[in-house]
Amino acid sequence: MSAELLINVTPSETRVAMIEGGNLQEIHIEREAKRGIVGNIYKGKVSRVLPGMQAAFVDIGLDKAAFLHASDIVPHTECVSENEKQQFQVRDISELVRQGQDIVVQVVKDPLGTKGARLTTDITLPSRYLVFMPGASHVGVSQRIESEEERSRLKRIVSDYCDELGGFIIRTAAEGATDKEMAQDAAFLKRLWKKVLERRARYKSKSMLYGELALAQRIVRDFVGTELDLIRVDSRQAYDTLEEFTSEFVPELAGKLAYYDGQQPIFDMYDTENEIQRSLERKVELKSGGYLIIDQTEAMTTIDINTGAFVGRRNLDETIFNTNVEATRAIARQLRLRNLGGIIIIDFIDMSTDEHRRRVLHSLEQALSHDRVKTNINGFTQLGLVEMTRKRTRESIEHVLCGECPTCEGRGSVKTVETVCYEVLREITRVNRAYDADKFVVYASPAVVEALVEEDSHLVAELEVFIGKQVKVKSEPLYTQEQFDVVMM
Repeated sequence: MSAELLINVTPSETRVAMIEGGNLQEIHIEREAKRGIVGNIYKGKVSRVLPGMQAAFVDIGLDKAAFLHASDIVPHTECVSENEKQQFQVRDISELVRQGQDIVVQVVKDPLGTKGARLTTDITLPSRYLVFMPGASHVGVSQRIESEEERSRLKRIVSDYCDELGGFIIRTAAEGATDKEMAQDAAFLKRLWKKVLERRARYKSKSMLYGELALAQRIVRDFVGTELDLIRVDSRQAYDTLEEFTSEFVPELAGKLAYYDGQQPIFDMYDTENEIQRSLERKVELKSGGYLIIDQTEAMTTIDINTGAFVGRRNLDETIFNTNVEATRAIARQLRLRNLGGIIIIDFIDMSTDEHRRRVLHSLEQALSHDRVKTNINGFTQLGLVEMTRKRTRESIEHVLCGECPTCEGRGSVKTVETVCYEVLREITRVNRAYDADKFVVYASPAVVEALVEEDSHLVAELEVFIGKQVKVKSEPLYTQEQFDVVMM
C-alpha cells in the first residue's frame, strides 16, 4: 500500500498528515507558541554557586539563568564507569561545580514565570524505540514490557549496539520491533550524539548543542523503517532543513523528500483538510449505511455501532455481522486519526453466534495491526462489549484543536427552550418574594423570548396574575439559549 507524508508549515504551526492508500490515517499538529525547550542540550557557564541551596545557576543563553541542583549532577559520564556512576553520592555543590566553569547540561523542565529552566547533567537522547545514555555500558528495558521472552530478545539485540559511546534503554514502544528497526534507531542516536560532541568542542559557552527535534524532524525520525513512498513539504525553508537532517541522520529517507510548490494547498490533496474536520464529529458514516458514534470522556472512549440505513441482502444475522466487520476497519482508522488512547469500550451490534464474535475480533485485530501505537484487545465482556486499550502517546486531535464549549460547559448538550422558560418563571417568583419591585423585565435569547411571547404566553399571563405585577420580555441576540436575566423595575 502506498504511503506519503504531507508536511504543511506556517510560521505559527506545523501539521503532518500520513496518507495510506489515498486516505488520511494520522494527523500531527505542533504550534510554535506551545513548543518548550525540554530535552535541549546546552553548553552553559556556571554563573553562581549557592552552597546554602545546594544548587547553581547556569547561563545557557536564555533570558533567565537556569537552575541546577546538586542531585541532578552526575560524574562526567565519559570519565567514569557505569558502576561508579551508580555508586555516586550527592556531595556539596561546591565540590561539583565552580563559578565560571563550562558545563554540558540538558533541560528537564521549561522556564515558568520568574523561574528559569531546570537542568541535569545526566544527558539522554530519545528516539522511537530507544533512549541513548552517553557513557553508559548497559542496556535497560522498560518495565511495561512484561513478557520475559520479549525482554530477553530485545536486550540481546540492543546489547550488540553498546560501545564506548554509551548504552541504551529500550522503550515500551519497542515491543515487537524488528532487528532492523532497532538497528536503525541505534545508528540514528549514535550519529546524533557524535554531532553533539563535535559541537561541544567547536561551540562557545551559552550555545545550544542539540535542540529537541521539531515536529517534521521527529515524524521523519519515527518513520525510519516504514515503507514511505514520498515526503512532500510545502515550505522551502522547512524542506532545506529536512534535507540537511535526513542526509545527516536518516539517509535512507533522503531520496524520498520532495518540495511541493503546487498552486493547490498541500492539505487539499487527498481531501485532507476536510478529513481533519470530520475527525472532530461524533458520527462516522460507514459506506454500507451504518455508522459509529464516538464519545471521548475523561475516563475512557466509547464507540457505538449502528446499522443505520443498512438493510443487508440475506438475513438479520448477516446484516449485523457485515456491519460489525466493516466497523472494525473504520474504528482502527479513527483511533489512529483522532489519536485516541487509554481505555476504549466498543459496543458492537449484538451477534447471536460465537463464530461471528470470533471473526469480528479477528477483523479488529487485523485492522489494528497497522497501528504504530501499541494496542491490546481483551475480548468480549459478559455484557457483550469489547474492551481494549491503546497507548497514550500525545494529546488527541480533539484536545489539540478544541476547547470546552462556553454554552454547555462540556456537557455536550444544552437545556431546551422549554426548560429555560420554566427557569425564567421560577426566577421571577423567587425574586418577587425576596424583593419589592413594581414590575419585571426579562432579557433572554431570541428563541426563549419567542416561546414566552407565543406558545408560553399564557404561562406569563398566569404568573402576572399570581404575583400581581407586570412582566415584560426583551430579546438579547448575544445571549446563549441558557442565558437570561431578570431585572426589577
